[in-house]
Amino acid sequence: MKIVFFGDSITDCGRDRNDEASLGNGYVKILADKLRPIYPDMDIQLINKGVSGNEVSDLLARVDSDVLAYKPDACVMMIGINNAIHQVRDGKMLDFDKLRSDLAELIKKLKDAGIVVIFLEPFLLPAPDKFRMRPLFNRELAVIRDVCIPSCDEFVAYDEMFNGLCESTPYSVYSTDGVHPLFEGSDIIANTAIKAIRKHLM
Repeated sequence: MKIVFFGDSITDCGRDRNDEASLGNGYVKILADKLRPIYPDMDIQLINKGVSGNEVSDLLARVDSDVLAYKPDACVMMIGINNAIHQVRDGKMLDFDKLRSDLAELIKKLKDAGIVVIFLEPFLLPAPDKFRMRPLFNRELAVIRDVCIPSCDEFVAYDEMFNGLCESTPYSVYSTDGVHPLFEGSDIIANTAIKAIRKHLM
């Protein structure tokens, strides 16, 4: 089974662009190290196509070359946090209508190719300097959920999960900046994503 991981820096996590087998040092690598021993007799090929800084429109622009060209059985995708970050940090307005249409088109291209789509919801932890981003991010999450929950094969909700954990544990255990996960955060992503992936292993 061939699975492409598609997303931004959270997926990318320092992967070597010159090495197709490089999975980076984040949740994709942790997931691979956990998944392969469970299925020692199965040929599972994992490909990391995360690119730091990407928004939804960037994934749509490169889906043909970075996903469809590989003819994968499944695509595990996490995207969206940069759409909000780039407005708050850089003043690039988040166009919710374009976000909705780009995301819908992206998922349709994958589904039309017969690819199982597993969407990992983006998240924002309660780091003090990210509080002002929360209202915008909540609006974005509403669009993401509205598009992805009915159209993807699996939808894993991380925002509520992580913020629930942060009610009893400092956010800094999972991420220093509220966006990029440390090992503990990546491990949670890997463990929950595996459950979604295993439903579709063949």
